Amino acid sequence: MSARSPDEKHRASTPLECLFDLCFVVAVARAGVAVEGQLGHGHVAAGVISYAMIFFAIWWAWMNFTWFASAYDNDDVLYRLTVMVQIAGSLILAAGVSPAFDPEHGDYSVLVIGYVVMRLGTVGNWIRAGRADPVHRASAYRYAAGVIVIQLGWVARLWLPESVSIISFVVLVLLEISVPIFSERAGVTPYHPSHIAERYGLFTVIVLGESVVAVVVSVEAAIHEVEHRAQLIGLAAAGLVILFSMWWVYFDKSAAQMLDNIRSSLVWGYGHYLIFGSIAAVGAGLNIVIGHDLGEIEVSDTLAGLVVTVPVALFLVVVWALHLRHHHGPVASAGFPVVAVLVLASTFSGAPVYLGAVLLVGLVILTVVTSSGRAVPRRAPAPRR
Repeated sequence: MSARSPDEKHRASTPLECLFDLCFVVAVARAGVAVEGQLGHGHVAAGVISYAMIFFAIWWAWMNFTWFASAYDNDDVLYRLTVMVQIAGSLILAAGVSPAFDPEHGDYSVLVIGYVVMRLGTVGNWIRAGRADPVHRASAYRYAAGVIVIQLGWVARLWLPESVSIISFVVLVLLEISVPIFSERAGVTPYHPSHIAERYGLFTVIVLGESVVAVVVSVEAAIHEVEHRAQLIGLAAAGLVILFSMWWVYFDKSAAQMLDNIRSSLVWGYGHYLIFGSIAAVGAGLNIVIGHDLGEIEVSDTLAGLVVTVPVALFLVVVWALHLRHHHGPVASAGFPVVAVLVLASTFSGAPVYLGAVLLVGLVILTVVTSSGRAVPRRAPAPRR
């Protein structure tokens, strides 16, 4: 398992990586359904906290697989088998989402088992990489040791009292995200910038596709609900416009040029926790709005608006901050935070989904009018430190 060249030409995602993403999105879908149930019953704080915790496990395991594969994927039999183990772990994790969201007796044991299975598959690959790549051996072994120690912490957390649940989670999260920082100091592993950008883009598309299910639910309900048919079709159309606009602005400019050094790469990669999480939350929010309008979910009008406007606004701000603010003119760049604020304000308009769709269309038009229409030229990778 020798290192791949970060300058490799025509590097693209493999079929195995695509399969991995599709299996992982099952856990994303389960998290969306679970938070939808929590918020729909008025458990706002518990639902948001549980969603943030569980989505971290999903995102972090996916992210670690992606960056390792970018540097060392040799597609041999043993590598394929370890990826299968990680996929099995993701399915176990997905099965543990519902018990973890239980507002009275949250059981994280199944979720932790799935997470640990995924991470131990990563450990095996890092050990292989360390043996085969002497240049990056110290980094690889640091990764392996760090992951093993922290997995012991996650298992031990299951026996800690409920009073320290959130504190222990935060501590372990900080340790998890410190492992790459600590490991890469021994030598930057040879990730491929364009490959990483493509992998993140593909997962963004998959999560957006999962959120489109809410549009299907609205159309399906319109077939049977004659009284609310026009309203449901309108919600479906507005929801589709919101999701398509989110896709548009995310892919408006290439992000590969942001990944030419380890510091900016880590910031960009870590920031996608909020991007992926907000996209999935939009789908759950649209389902809540549909249920609210049909009288099936009893929540306030304000909450029914916030479950859509907050994740949309968060998405716009984070995407802008990560890689769009430097690639648009001052007018278009300023449009992102302004539209995010207006989307939040639309919560109290009585029609937040419709107004949000209009605002996002306006943002897309602004970026198109002020842009040359060409992708940002890709810079040659800077020397790695």
